[in-house]
Amino acid sequence: MIRLSKYFRPYLRAAVLSVVFVFLQSLANLYLPTLMSDIVDTGIVKGDMPYIYKMGVLMLLVTLVAGGFTVVSNYLASKAANGFGRDLRNEMFSHVETFSLKEFDQVGTSSLITRTTNDIAQIEQVFMMMLKLMTMAPLMCIGGIIMAVYKDAQLSLVFIVALPLLIAGVVVLAKWAIPLFKQIQKKMDRMNLVLREELTGIRVIRSFNRIKHETKRFDTANRDMMQTSIRINQIMAAALPVMMLIMNLSSVAIVWFGGLRIDQGAMQVGDLMAFIQYAMMIMFSVLMGAMMLIMVPRAQVSAVRVNEVLDIQPDIRDAGRTKDYPAPAGDRGVTFKDVTCRYPGAEKPALSDISFTAQPGEMTAIIGGTGAGKSTLLNLIPRFFDVSEGSVKVNGTDVREMRLEDLRSLISYVPQKAVLFSGTVAENIRYGDGSAADVSVREAARAAQADEFISQMPDGYDSVIAQDGKNISGGQKQRLAIARALIRKTDIYLLDDSFSALDYRTGAKLQKELRHMTESAVLIIVAQRISTVLHADRIIVLDEGSVTGIGTHQELMETCPVYREIVSSQGNKEELA
Repeated sequence: MIRLSKYFRPYLRAAVLSVVFVFLQSLANLYLPTLMSDIVDTGIVKGDMPYIYKMGVLMLLVTLVAGGFTVVSNYLASKAANGFGRDLRNEMFSHVETFSLKEFDQVGTSSLITRTTNDIAQIEQVFMMMLKLMTMAPLMCIGGIIMAVYKDAQLSLVFIVALPLLIAGVVVLAKWAIPLFKQIQKKMDRMNLVLREELTGIRVIRSFNRIKHETKRFDTANRDMMQTSIRINQIMAAALPVMMLIMNLSSVAIVWFGGLRIDQGAMQVGDLMAFIQYAMMIMFSVLMGAMMLIMVPRAQVSAVRVNEVLDIQPDIRDAGRTKDYPAPAGDRGVTFKDVTCRYPGAEKPALSDISFTAQPGEMTAIIGGTGAGKSTLLNLIPRFFDVSEGSVKVNGTDVREMRLEDLRSLISYVPQKAVLFSGTVAENIRYGDGSAADVSVREAARAAQADEFISQMPDGYDSVIAQDGKNISGGQKQRLAIARALIRKTDIYLLDDSFSALDYRTGAKLQKELRHMTESAVLIIVAQRISTVLHADRIIVLDEGSVTGIGTHQELMETCPVYREIVSSQGNKEELA
């Protein structure tokens, strides 16, 4: 947790002031038993009512002042701890946003969610407790011992037996509980993973009638976490009575020996009452320390998990250059030169020795069988991955030498799986250009062949899209994703198999509009269907990560066996479409 303390620095003043007010609160609380002792020994025993009233008012004022200190210290501690948590979550989110797909796979989405929420909440809670309990417990313990010894040094010998027993109980409790706290965070990761898979894959689960199987799988993960939690609570439940037994036996001993001291005339009744309160303060302080002893290691586990994420250095590094990338004359477009790309741990490259140039004003199509490397090739342009060998250039500049923000500002991208966000239709389309006017939103939707079905929705462009577009069809999601890309006026448009859910007629209309709206830009389309690439200016045929042919449809029909095989497998009806 020490490494995370830098996020606490902006709130150091509030934290210090919180500690000061906790200190003042503790002093006020330590003063109250002495005032009560004076009321009993001087006021009640002697029947001095004015003194009782006077000291009673003083006790009330001290209590109110202690309450005021408590409110202020809690506010300052909350401000510091919650501010720390907010900043750390922001830092985690910003850092994770820099990850390439490799780092996401390395940690896992469900684990990243747990670390950003639950783990940081654990650390935040412990920081809050440290500002309150870790300051109060030593003060109350040390102050209570001093005041108890001041009241009666001989009676304070009871603590020589009671405190070691309490401390021994705390050590045993920590020894049993801390390993379980370490386990529970990992089990929460597992439960979140299963839950996320079931929620995102609910349609597949239902279509294969696997609801009972998935319910059982979640129940297993949930039960595993429950059993660990029960074990922790069992330890706590067993430890608390033991602690209370030690405290109550200590109180009995104090009353017993205190009564003897009163009989001997060495102690007064009020002093004994004050002594009992100081004894309770001391022992409760030890228990507060025990709670911290248990919570700190749990937070330390969470801190390690958070630091693991913050320590990950993404493979895709920002070049940090300026935004000026002048393209040499005749060098505009996207150029692949001798590109090879390998995934970590893979037996062979996903792409091997790829070379071609996609020119502005032309449609470049990439086609091939499943696993041929089409999406991988497209992902190299916005640097979702980096090449292993060779280079990818945009407007004459290697993408690795460009700032990521500048590179991606030149690109409009439609992923293979259309991703929509919760919000209105207009908000989803405007995601591509936050400043776009309503007329631009409608124009992009019209070009994407989405205007017709949007107009039929209850609220038109103000209709609400559910998370991930669950309330619309796959074809409608694809068209909205394309509209989102088209509203962004850029130099390069990348469409990764974005016509797969469209019928041939709609796809043909969309392609015509697409060519019109991107006439001066680079247009690269990944496709499975021949009808999608039929009229492309350049078709690149991939097979097992290698280029087996480049040319127009007619040229490839004559020179590329792989392309002819794809055409043959899809039949003449697609060419007619």
